[in-house]
Amino acid sequence: MNELEEGTALQLNYEKLLSIAAGDAHVVPVVLQDADSHEVLFIAYANRLAVEETLKTRRAVLWSTSRQELWRKGETSGDVLDLLDVRINCEQNSLLYIVKRRTGACCHTRDTDGNHRGSCYYRTLTSPAALAFV
Repeated sequence: MNELEEGTALQLNYEKLLSIAAGDAHVVPVVLQDADSHEVLFIAYANRLAVEETLKTRRAVLWSTSRQELWRKGETSGDVLDLLDVRINCEQNSLLYIVKRRTGACCHTRDTDGNHRGSCYYRTLTSPAALAFV
């Protein structure tokens, strides 16, 4: 079992933004939100090319900060996110992609039935050190 993704011990990565900056990635955070439920699906990053590809293809395209490459959401999983709208915050330093899930799923992790989860936010913080599945 992957304790980070399936465990109940808190392991927040407080160094994530430092590691992105150290890698010299020119990215902005992107919140991906389901158009129907308004649920936040996950947060990722996009560079200029990812934003251009997203607008061109009308599908969520992001920048993988771990693989240092374009991430066309759903290319390998089938969990494609069709783009309905892109919004930008007041300081122009983050984006909101409003999307439609083709499969109802979006997370690479799986639930107890073996299905991809519908959102990456499937646990709740119950104490300063513990999580619980929702």
